[in-house]
Amino acid sequence: MSMHALPQVVRREPQPYVGIAGAVTMRTIGAIADRIPEIFGWLAARGVPPAGAPFLRYRVIDMAATLRIEAGVPVAAPVPADGEVSAGELPGGRFATLDHLGRPDDLVPVTAWLLGWAAGQGLRWDMTWASDGEHWGCRLERFLTDPAEQPDLNRWQTQLAFRLRD
Repeated sequence: MSMHALPQVVRREPQPYVGIAGAVTMRTIGAIADRIPEIFGWLAARGVPPAGAPFLRYRVIDMAATLRIEAGVPVAAPVPADGEVSAGELPGGRFATLDHLGRPDDLVPVTAWLLGWAAGQGLRWDMTWASDGEHWGCRLERFLTDPAEQPDLNRWQTQLAFRLRD
């Protein structure tokens, strides 16, 4: 696991976005993650510039079964949904963030480390338990590296940003 910074607690403002959602397993996350270029194409076709780094939003997590996730791209102002592309808003609030430099494959242990760190700090997540798994208010993996500019996966920067309970 390669990290270049300790976790931070930061305040984030609400952020409009467009995205594509689906139900996947840990083995099939790519079925949604690989649709990020499609979202950029959808925005370009409508003349809407992205307003930040693309992300995966984990809404419901059951690591042994199904995850409900969204691939998304922030926009400056709300955009009407169309077809498979939905419109939404990432909630604002306090977030625990952690920057990771390295392969996306390493995010499982990095995430476990962030969860453990927060527990040690007495922080509580904006998350509730249900029969189908953990329901998160806002749990993001933000992809800060453009693969077209940096093809080496070992040099990719990803930011984990998990909303805390107020």
